[in-house]
Amino acid sequence: MPDRPNYPVQLVQPDGHRVLDREHAALVADIGPEQLRALYTDMVVVRRIDIEGTALQRQGQLGLWAPLLGQEATQVGSARALHPDDYVFCSYREAAVAYCRGVDPTELTRLWRGVAHSCWDPDAVSMTNPNIIVGSQGLHATGYAYAAHLDGAEIATIAYFGDGASSQGDIAEALGFAAGWGAPVVFLCQNNHWAISEPVRVQSQTPIVRRAYGYGIPGVQVDGNDVLAVLAVTRQAIERARSGGGPSFIEAITYRMGPHTTADDPTRYRAAAELEEWSHRDPIDRLRRLLEHEGLLDAEFEARVTARADEVGAQVRTATIDMPDPDPSALFDHVYTTPHALITEERREYAAYLAGDPGLDAARTEGVP
Repeated sequence: MPDRPNYPVQLVQPDGHRVLDREHAALVADIGPEQLRALYTDMVVVRRIDIEGTALQRQGQLGLWAPLLGQEATQVGSARALHPDDYVFCSYREAAVAYCRGVDPTELTRLWRGVAHSCWDPDAVSMTNPNIIVGSQGLHATGYAYAAHLDGAEIATIAYFGDGASSQGDIAEALGFAAGWGAPVVFLCQNNHWAISEPVRVQSQTPIVRRAYGYGIPGVQVDGNDVLAVLAVTRQAIERARSGGGPSFIEAITYRMGPHTTADDPTRYRAAAELEEWSHRDPIDRLRRLLEHEGLLDAEFEARVTARADEVGAQVRTATIDMPDPDPSALFDHVYTTPHALITEERREYAAYLAGDPGLDAARTEGVP
């Protein structure tokens, strides 16, 4: 993977025309008409999931949602570059990656509704659940990758994080360990320009990808709103990791078009003109224009995509609203992997409290003057 920090790799311009880049175009030479249509379908569907998640939170059906609006190309392009046995370590915004990894859309809101400790079974899709501890997934991905290497597994891991997380000590430590061990891990920074209310210039005065160079890790900037370019550079990095070449760093230049989470109001710190400028680089519109230029967009295809998005959106909404509340005792499940006396006692006391056991209060106040 060459070091190209000065300008992002791009294969499709915002107007939908292809860019001449023989090196990276060769990495996606197998992406023909049907594959392009499939990428477009993925992006439209995950945007609908995202819009539904935001609407559900606004309507009081979810406690929180972390929108990915505007970042569909980065997530879909990178996810479609992975092998089934590669392992994904995500943050809290990668619903599109989860969808591409095979997570049932009806499971995407379980954690955010507050009815479970997690959304999906990570072993079933080789992807961790949403991670709220900013940057910690970098260390998890590095440790897992190195352990897999020691076990002789020829896989890669990928860690997704944002520009804000690039300032966290966990990411710095992960880069150091990955470089020192030659761990087969890909660090993918989704530079969406805003870490909550702080612009990216607060995180770094130079391209974030340059941080990797100090660790001896090769890196590349990519136009994160160009799904083909993201697919190409992620394929390159994943194959490097799987073949024993060690870690890589990708900085995907994209933009968070919505709030940081539904608890945030971006109008308080972000100019409307900036959002307007980036709206002209919308990743879905870009791929749509490419399909139009290449005669791959017709009414029948558009109808199928719309129907699929509507279907998935309806599934997410219905499943979310119909999710049953968990048994209160489930609070104590999975705290330890084996039975633990303290947890057993706490479970018993909590059950007695819920049952209104008068003896419980008496036992607690025994001996109190």
